[in-house]
Amino acid sequence: MTSIVFMGTPAFAAPILESLIKEQYQVLGVVTQPDRKVGRKHVLTASPVKEVAVAHDIPVFQPEKISGSPEMQAIIDLEPDLIVTAAFGQFLPTKLLKAAKIAAINVHGSLLPKYRGGAPVQYSIINGESETGITIIYMIKKMDAGDMLAQRAIPIEATDDTGTMFDKLSVVGRDLLLETLPKLIAGEITAVPQVEEDVTFSPNIQPEQETLDFFTKTAAQIDNQVRGMRPAPIAYAVLDGKRTKFWDVTPLDETVDQEPGQVVRKTKHALVIAAADHTALAINQLQPAGKPKMTITDFLNGAADKFATGEQVISK
Repeated sequence: MTSIVFMGTPAFAAPILESLIKEQYQVLGVVTQPDRKVGRKHVLTASPVKEVAVAHDIPVFQPEKISGSPEMQAIIDLEPDLIVTAAFGQFLPTKLLKAAKIAAINVHGSLLPKYRGGAPVQYSIINGESETGITIIYMIKKMDAGDMLAQRAIPIEATDDTGTMFDKLSVVGRDLLLETLPKLIAGEITAVPQVEEDVTFSPNIQPEQETLDFFTKTAAQIDNQVRGMRPAPIAYAVLDGKRTKFWDVTPLDETVDQEPGQVVRKTKHALVIAAADHTALAINQLQPAGKPKMTITDFLNGAADKFATGEQVISK
């Protein structure tokens, strides 16, 4: 029986771990991020991967930083055949990578060499890509730069956001890993190097990237940003002088004369705002500061007679 140490943290990685257990690989241990405080009540919460491991009585390691930690030596002492990572979120030292008798591999959520880094799904949507996918690679001490063992693409639909794509990619990653492992173990895969000239990066999303810019971005680009930031952290703009989160918008197939940030039209159930290049955006769901998420109808009901056509409602 092939033995594995699995390393991962979010919901994306949990079904992948479940599949390895179901297929009767010997999971010697699971490495995941430490429990974190979540929500307004700051409840200490285990990662989805830890929940799977605990349910199957698999030893769990949770170092804040794995490099040089006692947990790293404990993992090395397990002498696994494979180390499999999926959205673990830390660099692995070379000493740890070499502890795997067969290989240390990573299930990465992009079509490498595009979007190396910690936020490949978000950038794929924000940048308006028509597809993304999963790439399984050998791990080396360089971020997502190892030779490729397998790759599979799936389309990004106009209704997809980061949440839906993570769900889809988790299934693709699970299935592709299960198809790849027997070939890898049998030595039947010829790995393909990544083309360095085609490399792009997707570093973790920074707070300043959450801001919507109606003055330089088209309606389609704003829609991509909104979907790329959903379900977290949620993109925002200053609407009517207040910081407001934009949960859902629709770019419209029309050309408008209003300046970016101005109201194109308002009804009881619709608010359309101009964006760059004479494009227009229908606002579907908002969340004003300190209030719950609401439909545009509910928002406008509370806005009384505000938002006249031509009014500048988005601030720079």
